[in-house]
Order: sequence, then structure tokens, then C-alpha cells
Amino acid sequence: MKLLEPSCYQSLASAAYESVVDELSPLLTDARFEHIGASAIPGAISKGDLDICIVVDALKHRDTVEALEALGYVVKTGTLRTPELCMLVSPRRDLDIALQIVAAGSEFEFFMHFRDALLANACLVHQYNEIKRKFASSSPDCYRNEKAKFILSVLERGQ
Repeated sequence: MKLLEPSCYQSLASAAYESVVDELSPLLTDARFEHIGASAIPGAISKGDLDICIVVDALKHRDTVEALEALGYVVKTGTLRTPELCMLVSPRRDLDIALQIVAAGSEFEFFMHFRDALLANACLVHQYNEIKRKFASSSPDCYRNEKAKFILSVLERGQ
């Protein structure tokens, strides 16, 4: 897997985030949009993709997913799906964009907790980058598992 330095992808990802929010906010008027993932963290290396968390009322979760599917977003296979979490892939072809549809107040709001911890601590960003570099040539499952261990350790520290 090829990892990109922030200067190679973050401005494009930020512009794409704004574009997606502009497109979807009229449809999802009660939703909260959160830029998450490496592209939201200055100094973080990445595959160059964009992750967006869309936080909705728990009672609107299913309807939100269905509305996005009607726009061409597709449920990503092989990802966790619960009544409180669904990952969708954008139909756009210019950038790999994933939407995390999250029920407000659920455990899945950890996406923002992790982002905020890294925004507050440059040492964590450095550690995260080192893990990514170390496992980038491993299997995708190994890469994801090592990242998940790090994310869990950060969340458990409550930073």
C-alpha cells in the first residue's frame, strides 16, 4: 500500500469534504457532519482517502442510510453494520470517500474522540504514522488490525 504525505492529499481531501457536505446537508438537515480519519489530522500520512462521519438521530439511522443509497452510495461489504453504524462508499470516482453513518450517542462516536485525541497530541500523530509505515507492506488485514490496536489504546487512555 502506498502512503501519502499530508501535503500530497490533505488539501484535496478537505475540498472534497466541503463538497460532500454541500451536496448532502440539504438532504440530511438534522445531521452533523464530521471530517474524520487521517485527512482531518494535520501531519497524518494516509492512503489519500477521505472519511466522513455523519451523526444522525438513532431513530433516523436506517432512513438516512436508505436516502444515501438512493443517491448511489453503496454499503461497504466486509465492514461492521449495526442499527447504529453503517459504512457507505461514495459513487464519486475522483477520490475514495467513505461515509460512516453513526447514531448519535452511540459507542461509534469514537471516530471523533480518536480524531480529537490526535489533534491535541502531535506525539500520537507521530506514533500513528509510524504504525502505518511499519505495516503498510503487510496484508490489508494486518495493517487494519495494527491500526485498530493503536486506536483502541488511544481511546482507552482517554486522551
